[in-house]
Amino acid sequence: QVQLVESGGGLVQPGGSLRLSCAASGSDFTIFVMAWYRQAPEKQRELVARITHIGSTAYADSVKGRFTISRDNAKDAVFLQMNSLKVEDTAVYYCNLDTSRGMYWGQGTQVTVSS
Repeated sequence: QVQLVESGGGLVQPGGSLRLSCAASGSDFTIFVMAWYRQAPEKQRELVARITHIGSTAYADSVKGRFTISRDNAKDAVFLQMNSLKVEDTAVYYCNLDTSRGMYWGQGTQVTVSS
């Protein structure tokens, strides 16, 4: 079994920054792709950013140039640096790991961008 623990959400003003973290724990697994998704009220969950085990990244058009995904393979952790936040970035953010033992989701962390 793989367990994920997220942290770093909160309330921030437009134009501000937040850094999300997600750490995986467990045994005997290999992480292939790490990703962040988000779900705003009454909207479908959407992919924000993803990073492969060799560091290739992809971003949703809406966050390109503002968000940066990174990973620490030694710590089985993934991060999302969010800059120039907008009101429309408000959502619950979930980390997602595609591993040799299956796909896992974090519990979600609320990000609220408001003045």
